[in-house]
Amino acid sequence: MNDAVAAHATARVLFEDSAIDAAQRAVVISTGMRFTMNSIFADQARYNRPAVFFHWAIFVLVALAYLAIEIRGPKGTDSRVFWSNVHFFAGTLVLTLAVLRTVWRFVSRAPQALPQSAWLSLLAKLTHVALYVFIVAQPLLGIMLLNFGGKPVTLAWVDWSFTLFGPNPDLRPLVKEVHETVGNVFYYVIGLHALAALWHHFVKRDATLRRMMF
Repeated sequence: MNDAVAAHATARVLFEDSAIDAAQRAVVISTGMRFTMNSIFADQARYNRPAVFFHWAIFVLVALAYLAIEIRGPKGTDSRVFWSNVHFFAGTLVLTLAVLRTVWRFVSRAPQALPQSAWLSLLAKLTHVALYVFIVAQPLLGIMLLNFGGKPVTLAWVDWSFTLFGPNPDLRPLVKEVHETVGNVFYYVIGLHALAALWHHFVKRDATLRRMMF
């Protein structure tokens, strides 16, 4: 009889310990899930990790595309072929990431805007809209420039080429001029955006730049 009581008591203790362990595991899993979700979807203080990735990846690729154009060298040289391929590759990736970034912007929540004057807020919004248009339109203009000349966009290092537009030699000179003009104008727009971020960080000392960091 005593053995049965002892066995029952032992089983009860083991059951209670298992229940406690299960509850603790549930708390740990729940906490981990909240941490993971908070790192993916933005809270009220900072941008989420995918948004930060898109921002900096596009920045690096745009900088690389500009660099490639500046140092590609004269026509007919190996340097020009190499850096032109870099330019095409970077531009195609910018367009791809820009589309993904735009989709992500609609499905995820951006942090609340930091307090600032009405005119600064308007300027920031206009700059952001211009940059969004730029990272979509400029690569498309580059693709049109090649396709209108009867050439596909060739991504040399992955052995892949594609065509989105048919040949149009009459319109190609206009597209070339627009592509180059937009590229030159956005030197200043991108520079303004970068200077504004640095001004917020070092002069105003707010979280504008910090919340776009990993």
